[in-house]
Amino acid sequence: MVGKISVEIAVLKLPYNYTCDGDDISPAITLGGVDASVTKSLAVIVNDPDEPGGGDFTHWLIWNIEPVRIIPEAIAKEPEVSFPFAARQGKNSFGRIGYSGPCPPKGRDHRYEFKVFGLDAVLDLQAGAEKKALLQAMEGHVVQYGETYVLYGR
Repeated sequence: MVGKISVEIAVLKLPYNYTCDGDDISPAITLGGVDASVTKSLAVIVNDPDEPGGGDFTHWLIWNIEPVRIIPEAIAKEPEVSFPFAARQGKNSFGRIGYSGPCPPKGRDHRYEFKVFGLDAVLDLQAGAEKKALLQAMEGHVVQYGETYVLYGR
């Protein structure tokens, strides 16, 4: 059975500074209920399920985060992060490493899902990996899970 992590982003409508229209920095994510006795690392996947090409547009892959209560904003866009914690980041659907914020076509708001996985291991997955490889590496290691979403449109 997978335990629950509460995932919170302070707003429902994503401000410009977290999008391609602004500073394009990652937002802060507040986590509750992370059980450090079973969770050895965290992974985050941010996805746009409303993307016109089939709803699988990835904006961020980051893993091997130590169990924390807050993932602060503006995580560096480097394959290997060392501050404010150590982590590895993968390639998003823009072909870039790290967080790339929403940049939807004009029209209706899109939902951006922030999925947080508590893992019972630190993953042996090289930085720069794509979503499929991250999902495969996480198989059998998810012990906690939580998600939320934000909206953004132009």
